[in-house]
Amino acid sequence: MLTFSLTLIRHGETQYNRDKLLQGQGVDTLLSETGARQGEAVGRYLADVTFNRVYASNLQRAVQTAEIILRSNSHCSGMEMVLEPLLRERGFGVAEGRPKEDLKNMANASGQACRDYTPPGGETLVQVKLRFKKFLKVLFKQMWDEHGSPGPDASAGASGAAAASDPASGGSADDGLQGLSAHALVVSHGAYIRVAVVHLVEDLKCSLPPGVKMSQLFSPCPNTGISRFILTLAQSDSGPVLSAARCVFTNRKDHLENLTAAE
Repeated sequence: MLTFSLTLIRHGETQYNRDKLLQGQGVDTLLSETGARQGEAVGRYLADVTFNRVYASNLQRAVQTAEIILRSNSHCSGMEMVLEPLLRERGFGVAEGRPKEDLKNMANASGQACRDYTPPGGETLVQVKLRFKKFLKVLFKQMWDEHGSPGPDASAGASGAAAASDPASGGSADDGLQGLSAHALVVSHGAYIRVAVVHLVEDLKCSLPPGVKMSQLFSPCPNTGISRFILTLAQSDSGPVLSAARCVFTNRKDHLENLTAAE
């Protein structure tokens, strides 16, 4: 058995984010000055967490954010991240580079909700979920190969009681990490992370923090917003599989409070 933490972080702000333009996969830009400061802020917030594995989408905004986080971390400054194409943002096809309002108008014209609409040439939500499922398979194998054991897991289980702190704010950077020795960090993108959270909650039936609202769980992730899940793996004939999962919090942005006040 193996229980480990999975911390998901959205990249910092880009100028396209600020201008409310869609980036997807075809627009590959660096962080804005604000985005770099957000990266530094989330890096300071997580500075004392010992991540054993760090994965980032291979788009520049995610790579730059992960690099800033690693530089700030007292335990991971020399660690090499894994650049993982499976973590890339959802492809928005012909809507990439255009105002988000254009996507809303295209969705309205088709009679669909904006989140469910797939523009011509874009990825469906099912295709994005399939990429995340493939990533989980890669993650599970690598974490198991490095930290797994054939016997019962003595560490805090994923099915254990959830932390009593507010799932989005007011907690500590080490919420959910007590008793665990294996920690994975993933830096990805807003639409992708929402699909990932929906899959973990709805398909994999992870337990939720007490009192959390589904609208809060599935709300848009802010730039450098943090979500954390505790996952327990068991070995099977086909390799390690998920046996339990727990959501600790989603979309936390405590680290941005002083940054917002300064702007």
